[in-house]
Amino acid sequence: MAKIPVIEQCTVSYKDDKQLLADRLDVYLSNNRNLVFPHRHNFYHLVLFTDGAGAHEIDFKTYPVTAGQVYCMGPGQVHSWMFEGNMQGYILNFDIDYFKSLLLHPDYVENLALFSSLNESVFNLSTDTLAEVIPLFNQLVDLKYSPAEVDVKRALLLYILLKLEQDYIPSFPRKTMDYQMLLIKNFIALVDQRYKELHLPKEYAELLFVTPNHLNGVCKEYLGMQAGEVIRGRIHLEAKRLLILPDWTISQVAYELQFSDNSYFTKFFKKVEGMTPEEFRKAQWK
Repeated sequence: MAKIPVIEQCTVSYKDDKQLLADRLDVYLSNNRNLVFPHRHNFYHLVLFTDGAGAHEIDFKTYPVTAGQVYCMGPGQVHSWMFEGNMQGYILNFDIDYFKSLLLHPDYVENLALFSSLNESVFNLSTDTLAEVIPLFNQLVDLKYSPAEVDVKRALLLYILLKLEQDYIPSFPRKTMDYQMLLIKNFIALVDQRYKELHLPKEYAELLFVTPNHLNGVCKEYLGMQAGEVIRGRIHLEAKRLLILPDWTISQVAYELQFSDNSYFTKFFKKVEGMTPEEFRKAQWK
């Protein structure tokens, strides 16, 4: 059975540096003309648009392209492009472990709100920030690949990410990384790992050594939804990712997500999406 293609950094990098690709968007598109189909990455991916039209899609949500817009994606998300006209801007692809030897905490970038699975990381930069970061993008693009420049490129990339982070307003209330926020982060990570086999909040609460009521309360405070909604949302997202594969049957999708039968899966999907799996699939491929 076919899977949603996973694009590896080396397959889209036409430069010598296989851990970081920094380039102007028109050049990147010219070198990767066929990357219009839905696909995932195994690396971090960031685009800044300065001109152009059309749209792009991240996990089945469509965003119109606007000048000054940034989108940030972590590994595993599904996206595709529907660009129109003369696309201008910048693109950054970098390996998951790119900062491993530079930072005291290698997961620092993973913990930025820009790449958090709790957020919708598509936003427009302020005029001042846009004017400030464009020269930084140009400088990063123009740096040559050499051992002597590696840490310069890492430091410059990190500075760009931090400038974008300052301009970003997350979709959930920004709070300090206290115990409660750490609990949410661990819960989200567990859901990503175990959503196929664990469908109930009490199962995650047990693994996190808290009561179901406490987990629900913290989710409600920080995310604006209960723990069950987070779990169902993750299952629903993966169902949509699988349903766009033309050679997968509805039965295979239900089995992959460990539903007991097709009717239960169809009932679940329709309740969340508002249409049956068959209707969703037809809407995607018409």
